[in-house]
Amino acid sequence: MSAPAGPTTGVPGSAQLPPLRWWQIPQLVELERRLFPGDSPWSAEMFWSELAAGHHYVVHHLGGDPAAPIDGYAGLAGQPDEAEVQTIGVHPDSQGRGLGRALLADLLRQAGDRRVLLEVRTDNEPAIRLYESVGFVRIGLRRNYYRPSGADAYTMHRPAR
Repeated sequence: MSAPAGPTTGVPGSAQLPPLRWWQIPQLVELERRLFPGDSPWSAEMFWSELAAGHHYVVHHLGGDPAAPIDGYAGLAGQPDEAEVQTIGVHPDSQGRGLGRALLADLLRQAGDRRVLLEVRTDNEPAIRLYESVGFVRIGLRRNYYRPSGADAYTMHRPAR
């Protein structure tokens, strides 16, 4: 999947993002490979498992056009008292334009008042700044969390409201 280099339009603010559908999984797998080449990108089976478990997954199409390729996705798993951000991915050509923030906002709306947990690479400063800007704090360090690169991850949480 290749995205045009021009500006991304149609980045949702408070608009509802469409749910991930099974037929879109190959696009997410391709985007995962592009975003996480030094680690273990998610496989189709992993996305299928998330959908089968009933977890909340949303996508964003380039320019907001449902016929266009997916340029962003996010997923949230939850228990009654807490939720966990499973993944957020944004195509490189669409980064820095508010799409990651919109995807995270959707997940946080879905989580409601629950405590929300996530892991983020310690060297992913843009993501860390995003998470901190909406109330996440670092609560731990997981050494060698990402494989096969061995990169470390911070565990972060947004306390229950």
